[in-house]
Amino acid sequence: MNIKPLADRVLVKPAAAESKTASGIIIPDSAKEKPLKGEVLAIGNGTKDEEMVVKAGDTVLYGKYAGTELELDGEKYLIMRQSDILAII
Repeated sequence: MNIKPLADRVLVKPAAAESKTASGIIIPDSAKEKPLKGEVLAIGNGTKDEEMVVKAGDTVLYGKYAGTELELDGEKYLIMRQSDILAII
């Protein structure tokens, strides 16, 4: 991984959106909800006021509009502030 977040930022790989419902109905790509959980791949060093609580490998929940999307080598990632993370699963 060539991306190293700075300060209190976190690099997250979003979980794949579900393609079927519990009843077996297939959901088309245009109707899929944006996933709200993902795996932390890298973290910054924190700031003097905020210690980093999450660590690489954690599965986290985040807000629907949290972070900035970026694409590297065909993979989609999110980079967000630690404060945008709602919970560690």
